[in-house]
Amino acid sequence: MDHAASASQHDDRLITAPSRWRDLLELTKPGIIGGNLIATLGGYFLAAQGQFEWLSFVSVMVGIALIIASGCACNNVIDRDIDALMARTRHRPLVRGSISITQALGVSALLGVSGVVCLALGTNGLTVALAVIGWGVYVGLYSLYMKRRSEYGTLVGSLSGAMPPVVGYCAVTGQFDSGAIMLLVIFCLWQMPHSYAIAIFRYADYQRASIPVLPVVRGVKMAKHHILGYIVAFIPASLALGLASQAGAGYLCVALTMGGYWLYLALRGYRLEDDVRWAKKVFGVSILTITAMSLVMVLEAMVPMLA
Repeated sequence: MDHAASASQHDDRLITAPSRWRDLLELTKPGIIGGNLIATLGGYFLAAQGQFEWLSFVSVMVGIALIIASGCACNNVIDRDIDALMARTRHRPLVRGSISITQALGVSALLGVSGVVCLALGTNGLTVALAVIGWGVYVGLYSLYMKRRSEYGTLVGSLSGAMPPVVGYCAVTGQFDSGAIMLLVIFCLWQMPHSYAIAIFRYADYQRASIPVLPVVRGVKMAKHHILGYIVAFIPASLALGLASQAGAGYLCVALTMGGYWLYLALRGYRLEDDVRWAKKVFGVSILTITAMSLVMVLEAMVPMLA
């Protein structure tokens, strides 16, 4: 009987081990990490301008991925109560109880320290500082405080969301110059309509969890005004990167085309009755826009490397 019980426990461990690793991976929000790595790539190659160094490249990509993963794990701990109230988040590991708070915080600490060490070994002090600031804004200022208390939480969160491309850029230059400032402004402006679109098509979730996002606090119509305004500001800001000769003609074409289509969608929102469907389109195009812009930065920088 004892042998049978031991064998059964061994089988249970074999079954639960892959599940535990999946839960740990889910804790870090891989989709968010992936999107931010593309933006980091864009910032890195924009600054590289045909020059490439393996050590700084690997260090910044791995380091920022680990720090973002750390922030996401910490966010899961902070948001576990409101996650239980929202349809899209109620199956997260901490809500289900498949991972404990202590385990999640331990994973977050390990990932964060590893990320800082990785950046410190292969980049520079400014890059490390910016990554740590981004983590602090996301976890401390946004997740712990602003998200639950103010409609301006989205604006504060946009600062941390805009940090990865700036980190990638500064890993090369070691300076917070005009190029870094333009990247910060572009990605901050992009975050706002992107986030408001999510808040519109997830309106019921945010309302149920009492999260004071703009559409819940001031209505969907006001959110549409803000989406339009931020896109109008985003277009010239994104074009400025090309006009200042930081990026090339290919980037300018992509930024103008994608930004123009995003603006067209925002304007259509005033004529359509299905706000949820419209918001999902605005969200989808926002992803396509920033991804295309980031990738064309990479491609333009790689052309002289391959020549």
